[in-house]
Amino acid sequence: MEPEVTHFGGCHCGAVRFQVVAPAVLKVVICNCSICHMKQNKHFIVPKSKFTLCKGEDQLTTYTFNTHVAKHTFCRICGIQSFYTPRSNPDGVGITPHCLDSGTVKREDIESFDGQNWEMAMKERKDLVNRSKTD
Repeated sequence: MEPEVTHFGGCHCGAVRFQVVAPAVLKVVICNCSICHMKQNKHFIVPKSKFTLCKGEDQLTTYTFNTHVAKHTFCRICGIQSFYTPRSNPDGVGITPHCLDSGTVKREDIESFDGQNWEMAMKERKDLVNRSKTD
């Protein structure tokens, strides 16, 4: 298991800032569901206990659809989604690695998720639901 570091990040305009404790080598998921495909969303998942919103709660707005489990949170000023609540891990946080400040990520290990066939993919990827659980 990779040692964890503290990463800092936020949106484009700087109104939203956060910190997250996660490995320096990130397990990044690329999903092909309708919204992730259109946003070109890639993310890694952490337990909520490892995420701290430092600034900008009042600048966040949320989009939700379909099952309304996923909460697509974004900055109301610049429109950037730097984190969100994923449907696969509603008790966790999905962090977009391209919104992290440079210097703490050693590497991104990319994996695909077939969000177009979400229910079937979740049966095949039982490991994904555990990413929001603490060790």
